[in-house]
Amino acid sequence: MSVSRLISLVLLALFIALLVFLNHHPSVPPSMTSEGKVALAPASNVNCPSAATNLPQFMPPEACQTLTLILQGGPFPYSQDGVVFGNYEGLLPQQPRGYYHEYTVDTPDARNRGTRRIITGGTPPTVFYYTGDHYRSFQPFQVNR
Repeated sequence: MSVSRLISLVLLALFIALLVFLNHHPSVPPSMTSEGKVALAPASNVNCPSAATNLPQFMPPEACQTLTLILQGGPFPYSQDGVVFGNYEGLLPQQPRGYYHEYTVDTPDARNRGTRRIITGGTPPTVFYYTGDHYRSFQPFQVNR
């Protein structure tokens, strides 16, 4: 077999592999809303399609709305949403001030913001934690990107 024929076969195999990969991993660019925010494409088989994420069982369903707003950059219903979370309890990994931010997860029938929060780390957020007991404990969770 000649070298040029071998190169042709290798290139053909690479092209077929690329087609198979793209067929199994489609890349759909995000669309923009009329407000100029990125609209997340709904994902199938997830319990929070507006954030294209499957929330863990320990999180209440109201966390979906909060997470969606976080990923879209707001607007947020509470003026405290998005403020720096100081991690004064020291329960999260130590990071420079300004790394963590907190967001309210609605509590039905609560007369105030309640005790539930999502804490994000990084700008844009790359780590996520949920606390249902107003910072006494934190549970990490993953977000599809």
